[in-house]
Amino acid sequence: MSAMEWNIPPEERKHLRDLAAKQAEYAALPVMSERKQMWYDLNDARPGARPPVIIETWTFDRDFMPASVFRCTSDVGRGVERQLLRNLRNHELIDDDKVIPDTFDIGWFVDIDESGVHIPIESVPDGQGVATGYRFLHPIGNLKEGLALLKPATCHVDRERTMAWKSFLEDLLDGALPVEIRTGPFGRGMLTHRVVELMGMEAFFVAMHESPDETHQLMAYLRDNCLRVMRWAEAEGLLRVNNGNQESFGSSYNFTTKLPTSRSDDSAAQLCDMWGCANSQETVGVSPAMFHESCFPYYRDACEPLGLLYYGCCEPVHSFWDDISQLPHLKKVSISRWCDQRFVGEALQGTGIVFSRKPDPNLLGVDVQLDEDGWAAHIRESLEAAPGVFMEFIVRDVYTVHGDLGKPRRAVELARREIDRHYKS
Repeated sequence: MSAMEWNIPPEERKHLRDLAAKQAEYAALPVMSERKQMWYDLNDARPGARPPVIIETWTFDRDFMPASVFRCTSDVGRGVERQLLRNLRNHELIDDDKVIPDTFDIGWFVDIDESGVHIPIESVPDGQGVATGYRFLHPIGNLKEGLALLKPATCHVDRERTMAWKSFLEDLLDGALPVEIRTGPFGRGMLTHRVVELMGMEAFFVAMHESPDETHQLMAYLRDNCLRVMRWAEAEGLLRVNNGNQESFGSSYNFTTKLPTSRSDDSAAQLCDMWGCANSQETVGVSPAMFHESCFPYYRDACEPLGLLYYGCCEPVHSFWDDISQLPHLKKVSISRWCDQRFVGEALQGTGIVFSRKPDPNLLGVDVQLDEDGWAAHIRESLEAAPGVFMEFIVRDVYTVHGDLGKPRRAVELARREIDRHYKS
């Protein structure tokens, strides 16, 4: 789409300005300042910091963002409307601890080819027509032969297009919300995810045993590519500090005073100023010794340039804690439903590292009615597993709430009730 195609009908422009003005109004509410302070207290490891509670909504957009909520019909208008409505509806319907942004955030127009190899994806719709299941069509069958296919990452930024888009949005929103360019560190810290895209999990597991030299070559290539992309973005001046109302990973917000707020030019940042993330969900089936040998050194190197690190997603981190605990700049660690909470809770005592709890999404998504007692007990279990440890609750991977948006709102209320009881006891 060229700048000439960024056309929005007059009636849609007014509607979008009204939505932006409403977002600015919500962002200025006193409760947003209170929530912002909650995140600062957590991430700065201030004694007594209370756990925030977040419900991630994009996975159940069939309920949260149905077609009926949109008024824009133009493609450009619908995209802007979606970004605004997601914030507005989050405050109105979920009322969790997300801080409603006082800006309209965009990213750079970039083109990054990580490997020079195309990886097709097949997806299938579920019973309601929502694309949910997918698979990669792996370009590498034999690792020894496939390594020759891989090329160093190539990167390009279109500054002119980015600035034209920013100017277009500033005119569209007419001062209701400032338009800001926001970026993370770019490079992908999910090295084994890239492996599975390229060759598949089973082939990767076999290669670790049968082709260890080539496995190390592949991991070194992915580490170097990750660092190449990160350092490219830094050298190009694309980085913007992300220590405010931005996510490090999975709706875990970054408010902290432990990283610089800006560089001397008040725009470009360095990698050491940035939050970043990494995980290795795909190695859940390997031994700690194999992870240490085949994966950890490359993750350690890929994370080294960052300022603060969020590690993990759905994998049970306790199995690999000896390595994960040695990752540079570790600040938050994901505690999924498969994790030994008490083990990690004990390990994090006195560290200032955040116990980023991911409650079981099935409790919200499977049954039509919320099991309130079961959900409350689930939250209590986490609070009791990690006493005195800095904690956050990030509910992810809920794929439907059966049309009842009162369920996630009630889940937030119950979680806050249990947090209140725990912190008063």
